[in-house]
Amino acid sequence: MSKEENNKEMKELLRQAIAPAQDTELRRDLWPQMLRKLEEQPAPVVRVPWFDWALAAILSAVLVFFPGSILALLYHL
Repeated sequence: MSKEENNKEMKELLRQAIAPAQDTELRRDLWPQMLRKLEEQPAPVVRVPWFDWALAAILSAVLVFFPGSILALLYHL
């Protein structure tokens, strides 16, 4: 069996195994539905835990009292 015959056989097997895609068009425009869904959802409420505020305060205090640590902080970011 030659390489060309093998390729033809493989193509035929793939055609049989994979059905061609039919009806790929959308039945309607989905954008208005998406806008409606976005308007229905309430605005997200961002809640920051107290621990994050404490870390931010500690970091601010360290940067104010030890300005040389700014470069070390930037290096580690």
